[in-house]
Amino acid sequence: MQTLARRLGHQSLKPSTSLKFIYPISDHHYVADHERCVSTLATKGVGHLVRKGTGGRSSVSGIVATVFGATGFLGRYVVQQLAKMGSQVLVPFRDSEDCHRHLKLMGDLGQIVPMKYNPRDESSVKAVMAKANVVINLIGRDYETRNYSFEEVHYHMAEQLAKISKEHGGILRFIQVSCLGASSSSPSRMFRTKAAAEEAILRELPEATILKPAVMIGTEDRILNPWAHFAKKYGFIPLFGDGSTKIQPVYVADVATALTTLLKDDGTSMGKTYELGGPDIFTMLELAELMYDMIREWPRYVKIPFPIAQALATPREILLNKVPFPLPTPEIFNLDRIQAFTTDTVVSQNALTFNDLGIVPHKLKGYPIEFLIQYRKGGPQFGSTISERVTPDAWP
Repeated sequence: MQTLARRLGHQSLKPSTSLKFIYPISDHHYVADHERCVSTLATKGVGHLVRKGTGGRSSVSGIVATVFGATGFLGRYVVQQLAKMGSQVLVPFRDSEDCHRHLKLMGDLGQIVPMKYNPRDESSVKAVMAKANVVINLIGRDYETRNYSFEEVHYHMAEQLAKISKEHGGILRFIQVSCLGASSSSPSRMFRTKAAAEEAILRELPEATILKPAVMIGTEDRILNPWAHFAKKYGFIPLFGDGSTKIQPVYVADVATALTTLLKDDGTSMGKTYELGGPDIFTMLELAELMYDMIREWPRYVKIPFPIAQALATPREILLNKVPFPLPTPEIFNLDRIQAFTTDTVVSQNALTFNDLGIVPHKLKGYPIEFLIQYRKGGPQFGSTISERVTPDAWP
């Protein structure tokens, strides 16, 4: 028996060649003569990946996703959805160590992996994508800074990610999140650069999937929150034009659900573009009234014609690169957003939508905007337009 045990021990010490097939993605290197560097995206989606468990956060979905822009508004919901299904999420970040700490709690131990990177350094971008088999690009912003222009953030970074994914050879899915209304003829520079990014990505990766969500509503949104804060501070909100511009706002969690739904199919959504809008179309005035109703304040508006609104927002854009200090972030008088609101932004008639993904989006009135109760005067149960009657039995 001792002789047999020693013989088996010597056999176990021999180098094994079978282990390298268990984790094929981790055996990847960026070498010019590597055979995987010349291929493009796989055509089968991620349906064939090995999965273990019941599908919860402690399971293994087989997806290793690099989510660029994970620390932003939509990013936290996408990371939560991916982690909930047992995926490993690589979170590239360029700010301080605190900008991603809220994401660590969303997944099981070791599933959320923050990685410091420089978006202008190609080797740094390759490093955060080296172990991934899914790339999701959420990078975007609705105003420019001294360091980053719309062209660099929306177009050049997206084009760089598409080229690296093409060279990578192990990327099974590439998902680009654009925005509804993106067009080369739009008056908004943000929309024009988003449209240019879509063309660049599809030129490099025809199998990429593009999502075009409408204005997203949620706890950290950039439309209802600024309105409510402005209304509480000044007693009114400015409405650009006459408030008749139509938009189709969507709940941010529905967009995250749509994105993860794409990863669960067998590749049928590859190469397609989806326009994601909510179930209801609002004018800007109707959306403002919905906000006022939730914060329980008397609605007061100041209607500002578009030319005057653009004139009020232009000085920041002129001084942006001429002063030696950073300028304040535009909340209400954002020139690019004002220009975007000059035209209606609704889902096209023949576009692929939530229905094609089997998702029923939430109606905006109700749970999706309950976060606005934090702006009520006197506490969540009160407000300027309503006061609840308190019985003597309720007093301590």
